[in-house]
Amino acid sequence: MADQVTGEEARRIKREVLGVGDRTKHQARKAAPLKGLVREPGTQQRVYRFRFYPTPDQAAQLTQTFGACRWVYNEGLALRVKAWEEHKVSLGFAETCRALTGWKRVPETAWLKETSSTVLQQALRHLDSAFTRFFKGLAKYPQRKSKHRSKDSATYVRTGFRWVEEPVRPGTATVTLAKQTTPRLDR
Repeated sequence: MADQVTGEEARRIKREVLGVGDRTKHQARKAAPLKGLVREPGTQQRVYRFRFYPTPDQAAQLTQTFGACRWVYNEGLALRVKAWEEHKVSLGFAETCRALTGWKRVPETAWLKETSSTVLQQALRHLDSAFTRFFKGLAKYPQRKSKHRSKDSATYVRTGFRWVEEPVRPGTATVTLAKQTTPRLDR
């Protein structure tokens, strides 16, 4: 990769040509090593899947969320491809998140503000992990997500939802998702 652009020239291209903002929030802070999630020995991470029955309004909001996630993934992919093919600049997760902030400020894509930012950032995280798997030789080059070919999905992290089990009816619960106008999904 001798022809990769780095340093001040890469920052200039990201800022002026690609529209990716600078790191302003954390520049004054000293770099510190990342702390991984430390688990107790013998513990496992669990994933639960449930069937929900949303109202028509909730279904419409979920459809909008799925579409926003797909759009952000595709736009992040296009930005990374353009950055490399036209300018030989490598973009990562942090730069695409800063681009997401810029997309939300543009009037044509202001509709992204209606969707939880954590869900949109997770779409960019999935894109970043797809590139990581590609560069390790474990997967093919990331492809655009099509409305008709790909499954609708959105990943909510711990801060993006609330789960409350109903003690009166065992096995039932209420889920509240971030940025939903109708606050509850019944399971």
